Amino acid sequence: MKKGMRNLFLLSVLLFVGMFAFAGGGGETKDDVITIGYAVFNVGIDSYETYHNENFIAECERQGVELIQLDAQGDIARQINQVENLMQKDPDVIVIWPVHGKAIVPVVKKAHDEGFKIVIANSPIDETGFDYITAYAGPDNTQEGRDAAEMMIEAFEKRGITGQKKVVELMGLPGYVTAIERSDGFQEVLAQHPDFTLLATEPTDWNREKATRAMEDLLVKYKDLQGVYVADDNLGIGALNALKEAGRAGEVIMTSACIFGEGYDAMKEGYIQGTCYQYSGLDAINTVKVAVKVAKGEEVDFLSTFESPKVTPDNMDDFKRPEY
Repeated sequence: MKKGMRNLFLLSVLLFVGMFAFAGGGGETKDDVITIGYAVFNVGIDSYETYHNENFIAECERQGVELIQLDAQGDIARQINQVENLMQKDPDVIVIWPVHGKAIVPVVKKAHDEGFKIVIANSPIDETGFDYITAYAGPDNTQEGRDAAEMMIEAFEKRGITGQKKVVELMGLPGYVTAIERSDGFQEVLAQHPDFTLLATEPTDWNREKATRAMEDLLVKYKDLQGVYVADDNLGIGALNALKEAGRAGEVIMTSACIFGEGYDAMKEGYIQGTCYQYSGLDAINTVKVAVKVAKGEEVDFLSTFESPKVTPDNMDDFKRPEY
């Protein structure tokens, strides 16, 4: 090979190698487009998650993020398979809204061990899985439970109710960490007030109709109950339907850990005395922002929570009625 041709050949090789190194190096995401693999809990379970999903998709579009989304529809076995499926698609970050906080841990560990970055959305996983995730993005569910208890105590005081106060609880889905934490927070505060007795805690699976049936049964079993704590306003409307049927709506004090549009209306009508402003759209946008930072290798808080202030009849006009 002539010298000039040899030099041209070597230059071409160096240029090719340089281009390859530039494309693959420097910690950039594939093709400079971030891909989020999202294993969601159950988009259709209630209006909160439906609205959350709409905002999650919109925020991904706004940031130019490629989204691969799979919906477990409340089935933990399906979600485990879906996380494994997402791993095959090699996203820059995997976001999981877990169906079951403990059962999801083994597949989260598997993804972590294979080098995937993982963000848990809305409902935390069991603490045994904390070493395998980069961040949790969502509300402080335990604090919301505490706040709901404090608002209940304040509501009893405002009504001048003395003596022993008897209350019941409608919690969410057993095994779902949000439900557990909201229950724990409520019971933690209530235990500090010996003049309050928690008569019963009934699961509802986040289902409004089940909340109605559970409330009906509790009203029959405990005819002297004076208060009910619900894990969110969706369940609160279910409980309210039973209270209206029994002629006790407004008489029984109700507080909630998470606001819904119908709950806002019920508070306006005097049926709910306190809730927490956990805004679904903010929840979704916060999760996408955290996931994008994680994908880029930026530092994030392990607990990337957002504010969900107390809402009562006294300050509710300061808050927008939720769309969901």
